[in-house]
Amino acid sequence: MSLFAVVDPVMQGLLLGGMYALFAIGLSLSFGIMRMVNIAHGDIIVLAAYVTLVVVETLAVNPFVAMIVVVPSLAAFGYVLQRVLLNPVLGDDILPPLLVTFGLSVIIQNLLLAVFSADPMGIHADAVQTASIGLGGGLAVGVLPLIIFASAVAVVAGLELLFAFTGLGRAFRATSDNQTVAQLMGIDNRHLYAVATALALAISAIAGSFLALRTTFVPTLGPSKLLVAFEAIIVGGMGSLWGTLAGAMLLGVAQSIGFRYNSGSGILAGHFVFLAILLVRPQGLFARARRS
Repeated sequence: MSLFAVVDPVMQGLLLGGMYALFAIGLSLSFGIMRMVNIAHGDIIVLAAYVTLVVVETLAVNPFVAMIVVVPSLAAFGYVLQRVLLNPVLGDDILPPLLVTFGLSVIIQNLLLAVFSADPMGIHADAVQTASIGLGGGLAVGVLPLIIFASAVAVVAGLELLFAFTGLGRAFRATSDNQTVAQLMGIDNRHLYAVATALALAISAIAGSFLALRTTFVPTLGPSKLLVAFEAIIVGGMGSLWGTLAGAMLLGVAQSIGFRYNSGSGILAGHFVFLAILLVRPQGLFARARRS
């Protein structure tokens, strides 16, 4: 077996993990701060991909320029969504938010089908999509996957700095630790939850824009992206953003190696890795202990 056959799928899988991490980080924020599982998370990523497509075609701008419009738009949508629809159903019972976000998922999918049809769509930006950097020995990495991976690292680092050094971050951590005590200390949970959802949807918008650049997409793609996000969070460990990135990279490597040796087994290989880690270490590889 040549060195290329070993190194190349690992390298490509690590870069794929950057895309998966962007899928997962917004969901991790929602659960970590509000203990809410957003079933519509994957569909919101796909919605962002379609919004990016519309902005690119309508304004005739570069996809990266389109993010300047898409990211704030999704963030504003997230804030309103949380204040109007999700805050009223949050509580000790996890079922109402699950049902509401499931309904939102169905609405988004059917709305996209009605407006855009079921035909696969994508954004063409040949320069960045086809550019690559040669590393010697036949190895090369795509410029776009590198940009996506760097963006994922930047998002995680930025969130860690936000949580560690800002008042908003301290409020997030306090609410995550104990919502009741945080309210008694004067934190407006309704506003804080809306800000958290806005932040989560802004990251989902980045993920959706890159998804539109990297591959074709259809309105029903959301559940598969939600599954990838769940697996990355659980493999990495709940409560750890760097762990989520590591879990996403591990899934990406498993899928890449699986695709290299059997074109039909790549996704399955990722599921097997997820199941194996779940059996051996249910709390994830880098679970962060919660303060009592």
